[in-house]
Amino acid sequence: MKRNTYLHRLLHDAGLMLAVALSVAAGVVFLFASKAYARDNLDPASYCSFVIPPEFEPSEEKGLFINQNHPMESSSIKYDFYDNGLDVILTNREKAAVKEAGEEETIADESTSLTKEIYQETMAAAYNSQYGQDVGFAVSSFDKITVDGYPGYKIVSSYQATDEERVHQTVYMLLSRYRTFTISMQRAEDDDCEALFEECASSIHVH
Repeated sequence: MKRNTYLHRLLHDAGLMLAVALSVAAGVVFLFASKAYARDNLDPASYCSFVIPPEFEPSEEKGLFINQNHPMESSSIKYDFYDNGLDVILTNREKAAVKEAGEEETIADESTSLTKEIYQETMAAAYNSQYGQDVGFAVSSFDKITVDGYPGYKIVSSYQATDEERVHQTVYMLLSRYRTFTISMQRAEDDDCEALFEECASSIHVH
């Protein structure tokens, strides 16, 4: 995926490692989101909003916020969204061109039937590949949630690479008719920022 080409940079410290690992999570989540189509039973939404705690500041990567005490504090927050593009109305000529090019395809809606097992298996494979070892990725809770009438998931997981601290991760994945929003929060074992993450999560809204 083009948006994740920076994942191949060298990892020199724990803070950068966490930031890159968080981007791996966002990338894999979009593998699920990219299979979703415009569902009649979901309302359209334009954007998702939430409050970034003042202890976090924007990084060079779009949508990635890192603790201002980095690298002593390696916690981070990542925001991104996937737009399936199906709210674009094609003319009859454009539809004919798409059909002639053979670009039409039936897209299975797997985002709303995501399970703990599917998520864990896919994420574990991605992290093991990224780290070059089995990091023991495990989902501790997988809950369906609703925010402002929009369905989604809250997924809590953790993993630990050799000679590294255990990493804790919480992903909020919210679904609308044309867009899927994700907010991912990640911290190392000794990062004291759970209250900040809860404050951030409580401010999430879909518009």
